[in-house]
Amino acid sequence: MDHVLEEVVRRCDAGEAIALCTVVGARGSTPQAAGARMLLIADGTTAGTLGGGCVEAEVRQQALKLLLAGESKLLTFKLDHDYGWDDGLICGGTMDIFVQTLGCREDAADYRSAVEALHAGRNAVIELTYTSEGEQRKFSETIEPPSKLLIVGAGHVGQALAAIAPALGFAVSVLDDRADCASVERFPVAEKRLVGEIEDELRKYPIDPQTYVVIVTRGHRHDGRALAAVIDSPARYIGLIGSKRKVKTIFEDLHSQGIALEKLQRVHAPIGLEIAAVTVPEIAVSIAAELVAVRRGRDGQTAAPLKFDSKLLSELLSGRK
Repeated sequence: MDHVLEEVVRRCDAGEAIALCTVVGARGSTPQAAGARMLLIADGTTAGTLGGGCVEAEVRQQALKLLLAGESKLLTFKLDHDYGWDDGLICGGTMDIFVQTLGCREDAADYRSAVEALHAGRNAVIELTYTSEGEQRKFSETIEPPSKLLIVGAGHVGQALAAIAPALGFAVSVLDDRADCASVERFPVAEKRLVGEIEDELRKYPIDPQTYVVIVTRGHRHDGRALAAVIDSPARYIGLIGSKRKVKTIFEDLHSQGIALEKLQRVHAPIGLEIAAVTVPEIAVSIAAELVAVRRGRDGQTAAPLKFDSKLLSELLSGRK
């Protein structure tokens, strides 16, 4: 869920004056893409981010002045040395940021509709109208509802994954057959904690194309049954933890039961991206990274460092590129 939009609605409903700063245009290399939002409150505190650094600080200062004046305005920033000298953020791009002042329930009507749509599992559309160089322009953004992450297994890995997934935009549910494991104390940020026979509960669970299923139960038998229960579902992602030997054994068993090879090929197993993870938190990061890769359309692509290789770095520093 977009918590900035929820906060906009809450504060406008209370009649509080606020300024919503939205990136409506981004050209070249910028710290945030169009659609990034930061909410500024009259006391100077903020929610959300425009990428940090000097630009965000400058937007905050100008937005405070606009808020006091009750005005809305488009701000444009070129990310050169003027905005990067003290924090290294010299991106070279240009950002257009629309500062919209709001102060009553009616002002938040469109945002309220968007929040309601997202809560109902539907796409929401945000449209802004602003003036740039004397011309009226429009910005439109479609926001998808949060991806649903169903963690099957309330053990250590499931607990660690559930702790970090909400910050990545996943609404977490956890399922286990042990009530003491799938508890509020162990999974405080989970939206749902389901207890029951794993296979039975999975067959009842409303898995849709926005659902990511991570199978991390406490044993081979439970993992196999869980996978069998979801293999025919329309889940966006199905991941199974375990060694290659364990995965092979489960796949052979399911294939012998009549599950087609192409269905097994869609399963991410062994689960996660290869980052040489050893500890439970590291394994959770590996799984979370794969979830993000699938959501961003990089499924099946090899994970690799973003750093320059030595040859390219030498060419860059020598001025040849």
